[in-house]
Amino acid sequence: MRAHEAGALHGNDAAPTWLPYPADVNALLDGLWSRTTVRGADGALEVGGVSVHRIAEEVGTAVLVVDELDFRARAARFRDAFAAAFEPYRGAHVFYAGKAFLCTEVARWVDQEGLGMDVCTGGELAVALRAGFPADRIAMHGNSKSDAEIRRGLEAGIARLVVDSLEEIERVSQIAEQLGVVAPVMLRVTTGVEAHTHEFIATAHEDQKFGISLPTGDALEAVRRVLERPATLDLVGLHSHIGSQIFDVSGFEIAARRVLRLVAEVRERFGHTIDSLDLGGGFGVMYNTQHTPSSPEALAQGIAQIVAMECRDLGLEVPHLAFEPGRAIAGPSTQTLYTVGTIKDVHLGGPHHRVYVSVDGGMSDNVRTALYDADYSALLAGRVSDAEPTVARVVGKHCESGDIVVKDEYLPADLRRGDLISVPVTGAYCYSLSSNYNHVPRPAVVAVRDGEIRTLLRRETEDDLMALDVG
Repeated sequence: MRAHEAGALHGNDAAPTWLPYPADVNALLDGLWSRTTVRGADGALEVGGVSVHRIAEEVGTAVLVVDELDFRARAARFRDAFAAAFEPYRGAHVFYAGKAFLCTEVARWVDQEGLGMDVCTGGELAVALRAGFPADRIAMHGNSKSDAEIRRGLEAGIARLVVDSLEEIERVSQIAEQLGVVAPVMLRVTTGVEAHTHEFIATAHEDQKFGISLPTGDALEAVRRVLERPATLDLVGLHSHIGSQIFDVSGFEIAARRVLRLVAEVRERFGHTIDSLDLGGGFGVMYNTQHTPSSPEALAQGIAQIVAMECRDLGLEVPHLAFEPGRAIAGPSTQTLYTVGTIKDVHLGGPHHRVYVSVDGGMSDNVRTALYDADYSALLAGRVSDAEPTVARVVGKHCESGDIVVKDEYLPADLRRGDLISVPVTGAYCYSLSSNYNHVPRPAVVAVRDGEIRTLLRRETEDDLMALDVG
């Protein structure tokens, strides 16, 4: 019997066809939860040895709970997988995407695990530098960098500044000349490859704001312009990023082939060897049962085979590679804990209905559902239940009909006000995209490890909301 049919037999076919009717509505599905998340003896979830009840009592809700050991282990696994896959060649390094989630403590974790750091604004650079992150392992992106941001990055001694347009080449050169330095630049190239992902997070097709077009010849022109300025610019490599939430390596095959052909053309035309490539990443994660991400080892080995084959065909030495796993490190390491407020059983016609579960957060702490049509999962966190599963929609407290956190999930029919529920895989692009919509203070972010709770970012207060109001 299919999952949808099982739900229909229980008088509720509001569930989408992909959502399986749960054999146990209390179970933690493999792949959705961080590695230290378990059910405690009392039925409540525990993360890092800390009960969700204790977190709610000491910190309050809504709150993002980061499993520190899980975060570190994912970072180390990507680091080791890509290092091993490219060890026969010139090696590979992994860069953490600061835009996914960044604070000073997380920057220190990334440093301690030996990863580089990608930043794309002056603010992200400021956080990394404040944390003491080594500047020579920082890459600075951005499609519209200000002169001040470029200057600060070069003054700090960043490893590479990723140039995103022909116009930016001249500005970087001028600023480098003023500072008396040679700017290490990497050219971001759009290859015309679009990964299988949501339209708004696909970043390599032509009709978008990022990068310098390879098909139009602009990328080759950019190389020429950089090489003409050896006193101020050092071409350290090429960068290509094909999208986000990517589950396999098929898109990388075409992108790598096109970028490496550009490397070969640069060698032929200019006599210059480009010995470093960043092929981006954007590797996908499991938000619910629809998603089947590849392991870091499978991704690393698959891409290594692709790059080695293309280099062999073109007569090139395999360059040094860099990758950006993006959400794959931060996302699964974090869950958001909410307290249930109003519950409404909304009838959809005939026997069909959907339970609307309102929580003390919403699109101010997770706008991805509204912005990207993202799908999340949820679980009753504070206890176990033997009630029948029912289709629920977890919604926020904001004055928007689109304020949805989880579009469809089976939750116990006896869910009640005051219950704790948890939404997994919220570590990437949730707090980073958070807002004060409806003047709701941003939630706290805490790390849990070995039975201890540490605040990474404190909960905002009404005083914080008023701090910028000069009236």
